[in-house]
Amino acid sequence: MNLMNVFNTLTLLGVIVSAVCAVAFRSVLSSVIALASVGAFLALEFILLEAPDVAIAEAAVGAVLSTVLFVVAIRKTTPKEEEEK
Repeated sequence: MNLMNVFNTLTLLGVIVSAVCAVAFRSVLSSVIALASVGAFLALEFILLEAPDVAIAEAAVGAVLSTVLFVVAIRKTTPKEEEEK
């Protein structure tokens, strides 16, 4: 087993753990952060698979843009009383 197989295995394990955490967390914001880490791990996996164009797209959309959109949506839909707590 060479070093690249180890890196691929660890990265895919990170994707799986982050995805399970995104589903299991009670807090919506924590789930969004875990979902962002799924996108980051997928971008890393695409880099390891030598697909830099797909990795850049995944990092931009999967890890950054969707996270920002989710956080803005959470901020807009959360009542003011819950923000003070």
